[in-house]
Amino acid sequence: MESLLAWLTQYGYAGLFGLLLLGILGLPVPDETLLVFCGYLIYRGRLNFFGAFISGFAGSLCGITLSYYLGLRFGRTVIDRYGRYLRIRPHDVDRVSLWFQRIGYWLLTIGYFVPGVRHFTALVAGMSRLNFRTFACFAYPGAAIWVALFLTLGQIFGERWENTSKEVHRYTIIVTLVLAALAAMVWGVRSARAKWFSR
Repeated sequence: MESLLAWLTQYGYAGLFGLLLLGILGLPVPDETLLVFCGYLIYRGRLNFFGAFISGFAGSLCGITLSYYLGLRFGRTVIDRYGRYLRIRPHDVDRVSLWFQRIGYWLLTIGYFVPGVRHFTALVAGMSRLNFRTFACFAYPGAAIWVALFLTLGQIFGERWENTSKEVHRYTIIVTLVLAALAAMVWGVRSARAKWFSR
């Protein structure tokens, strides 16, 4: 972690772009922590918000778009053959596919905020042959909101960025569990209604 932060401090915008691209693809990069740390660098005057936002947004876009095309071009083959190198297990993809069926395309937007999901949403979208325009309409705004939010948190809390990052991670897990429960409830209600009216 320390080496990543040092690398980010040294290379600035280019470092943020590259690390987020790799993190979205599934490599072990602590995405939110890096964004909050960049917000701290903005607070210290080492970076400016606009430059950091553009770099982070571009890295996220490139990463998620590449994941989409990998899913579209190779489908399940890329998961079975290369998933272990990107920490992607077939079981995880199946789980996200189920979420995709329950929540729909909005998972591409909120998936950025769900630990262990954002790496798979684009792959599943590509494997599902989702139209690129629809994919972009849902995924790209999510990237913009995600990057802007975590940069802003780091900038606001300044010297307390490390504690902020830990708290955000903790609450993100709680919110994720709540969203999963709500999604399951909505899906259950819809399924029950569909069965009832089909009688």
